Amino acid sequence: MSNVSSNVSSNVSVIKQFLIDEFLPDVSAAELDVDHDMLSDGVIDSLGVLKLIAWVEERFGLTVSDTELDPDNFRTVTSIDAFIANNTRSVPAGS
Repeated sequence: MSNVSSNVSSNVSVIKQFLIDEFLPDVSAAELDVDHDMLSDGVIDSLGVLKLIAWVEERFGLTVSDTELDPDNFRTVTSIDAFIANNTRSVPAGS
């Protein structure tokens, strides 16, 4: 079970780094709170959500269905991480 928690924490780091690289270049990972609502404050707009979804699909090998396109799934680092965890059945070692 320790692999699961280490995967979750590493997902948070990876998610934060992507968000910082793409949307928040002047913010450090330590400054980006995992519960910061990036949609309501305009950090990520509708095109940004599409970019984020494409990245999640490519990076984590997921397919985001139309029913999963709920903005709440992509509002915070925590919600993105939960979405990935809920949609990842098993990740081969080294992926």
